[in-house]
Amino acid sequence: MNKNIQIVPAKESDIPTILHFITELAIYEKLEHEVVTTEEILKKTLFGDKKYAEVIFLEENGKKVGFALFFHSYSTFLGMPGIYLEDLFVLPEYRSKGYGKKILRELAKIAVERGCGRLEWSVLDWNKPAIDFYLSLGSKPMTEWTVHRVTGESLKSLAEKA
Repeated sequence: MNKNIQIVPAKESDIPTILHFITELAIYEKLEHEVVTTEEILKKTLFGDKKYAEVIFLEENGKKVGFALFFHSYSTFLGMPGIYLEDLFVLPEYRSKGYGKKILRELAKIAVERGCGRLEWSVLDWNKPAIDFYLSLGSKPMTEWTVHRVTGESLKSLAEKA
C-alpha cells in the first residue's frame, strides 16, 4: 500500500487533536497529572491574538499520527533566534517508521528558513529510546545545564515582590 505522508500546520479546528496528543505524551512520560490545559486555553494561546507556539502534524493517508509543538527562543550568545521543541509525539502504532525523524527534519528546515541558529529540546533522563534516537541525529546533550522552573504559588509569590 502506498502511503501518503505529509507534514501539515495545525488549524484551529485541530485543537481537540492537539489536546489528545498532549495528553498521550503526558501519559507516556508518566506526567498526565500535570496536564491542566483545555481546548479553550489552547485556542487562546495557539490561535488567539498573540500566538505563543505553533503545531505541525505528520499525517499518514490523511490521519494525524504525529505532532510537534514548538516556539521561538533567542540566543544572546549567537544573537539569533532559535526554535525550542516543547513536544514531539508519534502514536505508538506508528513508531519505527521514521516519522519522528521526518518531523525533526521539518523543524530543522523551518529553523534554517527562519534564520535560526539552533533547534533544541529537553528529554527526560530515563527515556533511553528517545535519547538514543536524538543522539543518532547528531544532537548533543547539554549536560552542564540544569533546568530551573518556577510555577504556581511560587511564581505568584515571586511576581508579587516585583
